[in-house]
Amino acid sequence: MRPMPGRCLCLGAAAAATPLLLVLLAARLSGWFNPLTNALSDLGHATRSPVAPIFNLGLSLGGFLLALSGVLCAYRRSRLVGATLVASGFLLNLVGVFDEVYGRLHYYVSVAFFLSLAALLVEYSAVARGRLRRVLSLMALAAGALSWLLHMVYGLPRGAAVPELVSTLVSLPFYLDFLAGADRT
Repeated sequence: MRPMPGRCLCLGAAAAATPLLLVLLAARLSGWFNPLTNALSDLGHATRSPVAPIFNLGLSLGGFLLALSGVLCAYRRSRLVGATLVASGFLLNLVGVFDEVYGRLHYYVSVAFFLSLAALLVEYSAVARGRLRRVLSLMALAAGALSWLLHMVYGLPRGAAVPELVSTLVSLPFYLDFLAGADRT
């Protein structure tokens, strides 16, 4: 069944907006969260954060919608991108399910999620129409990698929230552009 025109882009926008808005809401309601000294997942710690239900719901629902966009929209345009979106959505869901209480398991699923965003940018660059889109997606990948490098090697900033947000936000335009193209196919 082919989605109606515009439906893929709307689904993609919902998949992006849901976790971002609920993360922002959790951060605002927490009263203690600082993006320069905390990781976003600190908001989802089930025993230390009273806003954990909001944060983890955002990740789980966003992960579901992300995977759904992979299945319903992206897969018919590119099997590889579709499969990566399904994996990214599943991993985002796992970041919410296996919150910081789970220690190393949370760390592993978080790393896997951010690596899936990097893979998505590489795949986009391979299937994008136009040299500019390919170059911009690789520049976005470099910006995300640089933000992680600064954090991990130099401790800038001390908390992981900034590279987490950078990695997510630089991926969004290409994800949404890909889904907009799925609406046209």
